[in-house]
Amino acid sequence: MSNVRTVAIVAGVIAAIVASAYLVGHHLAPDTARERTARTVAPATGAARPVAAAPKPPIAPAPPMAAQPITGPGRPPLPAERGGPFGSRRTTGTTGVALTFDDGPDPSQTPQALAMLRRYGVKATFCLVGVNVRAFPGLVRQIAADGHTLCNHSWEHDVRLGVRTRAGIRTDLLRTNQAIRDAAPGARVSYYRQPGGAWTASIVAVSRELGMTPLHWTVDPQDWRKPGAGSIASTVNSGTTRGAIVLLHDAGGDRHGTISALRSILPNLGRRFQLCALPPGIDPPRMHGREWPLKLGQI
Repeated sequence: MSNVRTVAIVAGVIAAIVASAYLVGHHLAPDTARERTARTVAPATGAARPVAAAPKPPIAPAPPMAAQPITGPGRPPLPAERGGPFGSRRTTGTTGVALTFDDGPDPSQTPQALAMLRRYGVKATFCLVGVNVRAFPGLVRQIAADGHTLCNHSWEHDVRLGVRTRAGIRTDLLRTNQAIRDAAPGARVSYYRQPGGAWTASIVAVSRELGMTPLHWTVDPQDWRKPGAGSIASTVNSGTTRGAIVLLHDAGGDRHGTISALRSILPNLGRRFQLCALPPGIDPPRMHGREWPLKLGQI
């Protein structure tokens, strides 16, 4: 009997030791499941369940980048030029040559000029008169669609606009710009050319305040005098040098001599120079080879 009691006591001691070791080991060993997921007790059943991780707040989208200014006060596409009247531009500022057409659009002659330019793959600059823009908005859209640069040429081809008050000048230029943009939505009007080249300090200042470069010229064949296609072509072909701005007309009278002269002018100048539209106002022009790659708006 004593032996049985001894065995029972020993067995109890052993069981107690094993249980103690288990409890110590359980508390010392890491509970990885408990570290991975927090647990709670459901109020209704008392069953343990994992707590869902809190959702991450959505990442706010980056604010849209501000549009790069096209034009604006103090930001004309071309800087003032000392050689031009009152700082107006006489050259492109690069080696490229710019053909410019004044007084349009005209329902007969402008489409002919556009067809000739398209035939030779040349982009030009069209200086538009407000009343003609209002009368023929479809032609303005065609000029813009062909990739030519647009220029303000006053509302009614007012040679004396420069001697008006600054408020009067501003009203005229804004009215013309609005008509051009109404005809060709999204069009940039980054240049102003004074009719007759009758520049004054006031009109240069106002045009710049409105973000437009005052645009003069280098070569003038006086095609408005109707000297004939041969004379117009000879003056342009012989007088054009690198960086020249050439003055031509596609409206304001009978300009068939100018249209005919383009058959000589375009291939002649195209062989000798890069013919290009003036930059529409995205970036200021830079000399070729000075800064690469070229960007939109650079000649």
